[in-house]
Amino acid sequence: MEALRRKTIFATAQTETAYLGWADILILLGIAVAIYAGVQLAASAPLSLARAEIDLSPQVLPYYALRSIGRMAAAYVLSVLFSIVYGYFAARSRSAERVLLPVLDVLQSVPILSFLPVVVLSLTAILPQAIALELAAIVLIFTSQVWNMTYSFYQSLRTLPRELREAASVFRFNWWWRFRRVDLPFASIGLLWNSVMSWAGGWFFLMAAEIFTVGDKDFRLPGVGSYLQEAANANDTTAILYGILTLVLIVVLLDQLLWRPLLVWVQKFKIETVEDDNPPTSWFYELLSRSQIANALNQALIVAPIKALDRRLGRARRFEPAQQEQPLRWTQRLARLLALSLFALIVIALGIQLIELLLSVPLSEYGRILGGTLATALRVLVAMLIATAWTIPLGVLIGSSPRLANFLQPLVQIAASIPATAFFPLIVLVIVSNGISLNVAAVLLMLLGTQWYVLFNVIAGTTAIPKDLRDMTNLLRFKGWNRWRKLILPSLFPYLITGLITASGGAWNASIVAEYAEFGQQTYNVIGLGALISEATAQGDFGLLTAATLTMILVVVIINRYFWRRLYRLAAERYTME
Repeated sequence: MEALRRKTIFATAQTETAYLGWADILILLGIAVAIYAGVQLAASAPLSLARAEIDLSPQVLPYYALRSIGRMAAAYVLSVLFSIVYGYFAARSRSAERVLLPVLDVLQSVPILSFLPVVVLSLTAILPQAIALELAAIVLIFTSQVWNMTYSFYQSLRTLPRELREAASVFRFNWWWRFRRVDLPFASIGLLWNSVMSWAGGWFFLMAAEIFTVGDKDFRLPGVGSYLQEAANANDTTAILYGILTLVLIVVLLDQLLWRPLLVWVQKFKIETVEDDNPPTSWFYELLSRSQIANALNQALIVAPIKALDRRLGRARRFEPAQQEQPLRWTQRLARLLALSLFALIVIALGIQLIELLLSVPLSEYGRILGGTLATALRVLVAMLIATAWTIPLGVLIGSSPRLANFLQPLVQIAASIPATAFFPLIVLVIVSNGISLNVAAVLLMLLGTQWYVLFNVIAGTTAIPKDLRDMTNLLRFKGWNRWRKLILPSLFPYLITGLITASGGAWNASIVAEYAEFGQQTYNVIGLGALISEATAQGDFGLLTAATLTMILVVVIINRYFWRRLYRLAAERYTME
């Protein structure tokens, strides 16, 4: 009987495996359509690409869209790897944290557009120009995506519940099993929502990444960003609308085919003892779950490599007696001394050149830098207050209602992904024609580029609130401000700090495009540090560019060190979900 039962099960499994349902048919049709579209795009690629000219005809937009998505995807993969590795070591080692977090503050505070000329000119000096420009664009998009993801992963590991840490110790997990079974699953919700935000942030800086000038040199790459920038420069309203519609279509497709299925899948890692009555849904996720082809690809491309890593890295370390540390030989000591001396000489030489460059800047320019810093700081403060005031209520509303999220999430992603600089000519025109100060336009553009960091982190924090806690507050009849004070705000606090610290750094970076803009034959600018950096970049004034950039880095690092870092510590000590 047992043998017969096994044969029956095996035959049933073979029948199920051989059967192709509607899900598999739709996936096969989708693959065929994608291959056909790729062939057609390759055949109809514009000839002007060889001269790096941006064609404003709508026929080239599908090809430009694929080029932009490829750059965004490459930058995103680098961002995920960097965030996980950097955040892991910063959270797991106190000694590493003391070094890595200040370095992260510095990296986040470096204005993206200020170091772009250095990256481009350096790469073009050692690589063919086409490859150098692609790498420079990917680096620029990477720097617009990575910081909020790194802070999110670090924050999740620092606020890991004590019971999860104790469970990992009881089961004697080594570093790999703890990372795969505890750390990464717990951080996945925040990391995924910040991935959505990072992708939207990449769209915001895409225009600057694909078309930019350094002195008298004009660098261009075919893509949706360069298409929108060229259309804005030419005051071609029709081309701007075509570009924005293409961008909206890309955002909607990515939401339905990528982000929404991932957000449904990641709910399995939510810490709660009661199943949610109204979980988020995704039609594409359901389609993939019923497809034999998708399951087979998942087993071959994802599950199999993970199992191979488990076999290699999941083995417990054998106990080995500690060996007595051997003293260094004189040759090793000499080599180490020479390496340290060489490094010190390089640092001293670069420091001398930096001092000479800063001394070449006239004293009057430092007065402009000081005044610009105060003006930009005031705009950042106003933008942060406005962003916090509206993103917290809306983020809680979206995160607590999956049905509402299905409708509002794509709209939010579209709003966050559309480069605000594409609308800057219209914004300036409306403001100037009504006699309003350009400072309003600068704050508005800065707000459009940074408010989404707060919103997506608030949504992630609300989504991560366990259902049993929500049910408990309902039983205790916590309503209104009492519910916000007892449940919502304490649960959101770590995520809110992550959103605010990245929004603050992003606001300083966005000041570069918010305070100085060129379109048509006119230049619009206001007093500010970002305007000085943009002006120095356009004129090729590397002395002023360096001084203004170092000032922005110093200001952001001081704010992070003495304000945001203390709030991070408070979140880890008092607002851990335990």
